[in-house]
Amino acid sequence: MKRTLTGWHVFGIFAGCFAVIIGVNLTLAFQAVSTFPGLVTKNSYVASQRFDADRAAQNALAWNVSAEIADQVLTLRVLDRDGVAFEPAAVKATLGRATHVAEDVTPAFVWDGTALVADVDVPAGYWTLWLNMTAEDGTEFRRRIPITAR
Repeated sequence: MKRTLTGWHVFGIFAGCFAVIIGVNLTLAFQAVSTFPGLVTKNSYVASQRFDADRAAQNALAWNVSAEIADQVLTLRVLDRDGVAFEPAAVKATLGRATHVAEDVTPAFVWDGTALVADVDVPAGYWTLWLNMTAEDGTEFRRRIPITAR
């Protein structure tokens, strides 16, 4: 017995395909929202009030900061305006993924005479280093440095 394809069959196939697409989109959207808080600061208005002054103070330091991960070692180089490496008065850092906080680590930096180094056990891929450093005069220096671990 030969069956014919009717309008109801086509409608059922069409509706089923859209149901799968919508279901997958909702699942991915829920997972994205639940794993990334999206919060950079608790109150953006308050943070914006001092943004220009903080940026000017950081730029006045003229620090050149770079970071890399090689062989599970995070190396942070801080150079002054003359290109001389130095150790800031205080360093707080978080190394993590840009999309979630599950793999965030706090590196324990040690000054080796030319750079700050820390052992980190991270898989290869894209990472972000959020830095909060303090100069000798108390000026806060904040940076976000993207790093690719190999």
